[in-house]
Amino acid sequence: MYLHATYAVTPDREPLGVMNAWMWAREPRDANGQRGGVKESVRWIESYEIVAEQARALPDTRLVYVADREGDIAALMQRAQELGEPADWLMRSQHNRALKGEASLWETVHASKVLGHISFVLPGRSGQKAREVRQELRSQRVTLPGRAGVKLTCVEAYEVDAPAGVKPVIWRLVTNREAGDAHALIELVDWYRARWEIEMFFNVLKNACGVEALQLSQMERVEKALVLYMVVSWRIARLMRVGRTCPELNASLFFAADEIHGAHVLCKKARPKKPPTLNQMIRMVGSLGGFLGRKSDGEPGAKTLWIGMQRVMDAVITIQILRDGYDTSV
Repeated sequence: MYLHATYAVTPDREPLGVMNAWMWAREPRDANGQRGGVKESVRWIESYEIVAEQARALPDTRLVYVADREGDIAALMQRAQELGEPADWLMRSQHNRALKGEASLWETVHASKVLGHISFVLPGRSGQKAREVRQELRSQRVTLPGRAGVKLTCVEAYEVDAPAGVKPVIWRLVTNREAGDAHALIELVDWYRARWEIEMFFNVLKNACGVEALQLSQMERVEKALVLYMVVSWRIARLMRVGRTCPELNASLFFAADEIHGAHVLCKKARPKKPPTLNQMIRMVGSLGGFLGRKSDGEPGAKTLWIGMQRVMDAVITIQILRDGYDTSV
């Protein structure tokens, strides 16, 4: 079974939740190697339509639909144009499209002048340490040939001075928005970089919640479990992000009173007269999940928060049972 989620985040990368989720199982191939059912590419178009619908309901808020390479579909761009593009769109390109004449899209963009630069820290992944990246920014406004007639801006973010033996970070992006100066291009690249949040969301869903190991006999049960775990994953991802960007916020904005009480009980700490900060609470929860809190450890990650929250919720249930007057002598 497969899951395609549309995940909403703010420009400051605070996760807001899941807007839509496509769940499906692939049909077996026939004798000709073809699969029946709805084309899977439709999920990208449907996701944009949902974002566009939300954009109409929020006229004072700019919504941007961001997708990776699979979303680079001319039909999606055309559909957005038909709807009047109530939501902007930005996608990583997977096609080096032909332009009029013999020119190809990305060779044309790369040959244009550098309009600006951007520097940022690329997050670490498995087998890859976090590192500083500096990219040159170029762009071209083009109209796709053919009946689609879609106008788009093509942005190339090309890493310069990459470390020896390391593959340069090169992002080729397409968007409906015009971007003729460095400020506009940096904004577009920052929008794409915010896509890291859905990577974090799926990391929590797969590795912390372990949804791929679910052993449920019916698709309906799997769907219900995924809905529940998506809410849990969003909460864990949000705590991770906000806990690092706004550590001094009041923990009661994110945790129920019984959750704060339960964490203090399990950590054998006296409850403070005023609620702890968000960072203090997150580090307590993380410690219950195996986070050691050494100087080199940074902040708690998804897995330790997930394990710690399970222990906290067990404590919450116990506190609530005792509050209701359960006879402990039974």
